[in-house]
Order: sequence, then C-alpha cells, then structure tokens
Amino acid sequence: MKWFREKRIVVPFDFSDESMGAVEVALELAAKPNDIHVVHVIPPIIAAEPGVIWDTIDDASRIVHAREEMKTKLEAYAEGMELNVGVGDPGHIVCDLAEEVHAGLIVIPSHGRTGISRMVLGSVAERVVRHAHCPVLVLKKSKDEEK
Repeated sequence: MKWFREKRIVVPFDFSDESMGAVEVALELAAKPNDIHVVHVIPPIIAAEPGVIWDTIDDASRIVHAREEMKTKLEAYAEGMELNVGVGDPGHIVCDLAEEVHAGLIVIPSHGRTGISRMVLGSVAERVVRHAHCPVLVLKKSKDEEK
C-alpha cells in the first residue's frame, strides 16, 4: 500500500549517500516516480568571483550542469522523477518548491552534525521542518551507520 497516493513528495538532494537513501525512501512511499520532485540547491554566485568577472560562469550554466549531474547520479531512479535545481538558501528553496507543487511530504536526510559544525553550517533539515507547509520525514542514521 502506498501511503501518499495522489500526493507529491519533495526530496532535497546534495549528492550524499544520505540523500540517495532519501530518494529510495520516497520511491517506496510514492504511488509512482512522477510524484517525486528531487531538488538540488546551489549557493548564489559571489559577484567578485573570477568566473563572474570574466563572464565565464553564470547561474544558468550552473543549473544546467547540476541537473546533468543529478541525471547521472540518479539514472537508476530518475525515470519519471522531476529533477529541480534552485539557487539560494536550501531550506527556503525546498519549502517553496514543496508549496509550489502541492507536496504532501518532504523526505530529508539529517547529516547528524552537532556542536560547532551545526552552528556554522546550520541545519537545512531544521529550517525545512520549521517552515514547511506539509509533513516532513527526517531520516537519521542509526547508531550502527554512524560508526
């Protein structure tokens, strides 16, 4: 039985093993792959970067490159899934996409950072849980996987 029949599922994707696991969980929950929207978020370009100054890089080319890499990494799963690339803050991009596609669930891995690294890097999962309009399934590593 599929729990999210007629509901879309959004999965943030950062090319990590954890995000691959989140895609697999979404595939188990979804009625069909077309209901899954995988999203990768790239940071904004800094205006002082040499590629920007020399006009050799722009957001459009970065988005195309990221989408191609997603297709390559997810080729075993990607048939029918919607692949999205956003530019900006990952927490906000994920929540905005979920609202835009009327998602019924967001499946997101937690990398389990603590202490200083969590303060410095922030927690995308935490921001998504706080701002999402729909339920969020946060996947944590088991104690055995952390070793």
